[in-house]
Amino acid sequence: MTTPVSAEPLGPPQCAVAPVKLWFCPNDELDPGIAATLASHWLDEQEQDIARHFLFERDRRQYLVAHALVRRVLALESGIPEAEAVIWRSSRGRPFLQKPAEGLLRGGRELDFNLSHAHGHNLLGVVRRHRIGVDVERLDRGGRSLDAIVETFARQEREWVALAVAGVERDRRALRLWTLKEAYSKGRGLGLGLPFDSFAFTLADDRGVLSFRPPDDAPAGRGCWRFAELEPEPGVLAAVAVLTGPDEEPVLHLHHGFPWGRAVPRELALPRPVEQRV
Repeated sequence: MTTPVSAEPLGPPQCAVAPVKLWFCPNDELDPGIAATLASHWLDEQEQDIARHFLFERDRRQYLVAHALVRRVLALESGIPEAEAVIWRSSRGRPFLQKPAEGLLRGGRELDFNLSHAHGHNLLGVVRRHRIGVDVERLDRGGRSLDAIVETFARQEREWVALAVAGVERDRRALRLWTLKEAYSKGRGLGLGLPFDSFAFTLADDRGVLSFRPPDDAPAGRGCWRFAELEPEPGVLAAVAVLTGPDEEPVLHLHHGFPWGRAVPRELALPRPVEQRV
């Protein structure tokens, strides 16, 4: 059952804007044999070469499911068949769909997407305007310490994490911040090139972003960032960062499972822009 963390129940729409679409797909939603078959038909030569070089089968399966998911969703959203989609990467590694000369066949002229996968779970976000970044992590990370990650945060974030009781409560705080930082950095197209101590979030103890201090190099006048936290499965934390126009009121459409068809998604309100502090 899908359990939102900070997204709110959908209220009356205020502005007709294309929804922010999310697909949450655990690896178990796609049989390994089917995933391999789809990948052999859909993935391009470079993607298939990457898949062949994974040392462990679990990592290969994760890659195949994630990239089959991307191509299936892009086909549904753009009208470009899975095997014909051309996906290129920026110098910082952010993927983009190359638009055909005649434009997209479905859904409008623009499309941005972002993918995250970790420990058997995949999250894909799609928007029609502006930019999106997503991240997903499991609370149960096999006993690996989060201390090194927390050390990359801003001072006030480190202090907030340290206030929690050591164990699951502290790990949850650390992962909430980490997923939000990853989502924002990926939405900006900077990935690990954006120092995590150059911007900071203030979070409510239970749920929600209270304020956001952007990095000094944040572009001005390009809209406002909205942040949502989700827990699509118990113990799986996800974050979404979406750049929107100041007058837009988009909603979240949350899909669960591999998109064989157009199942009705769950609708959630996208939290409003939060206070930005210097």
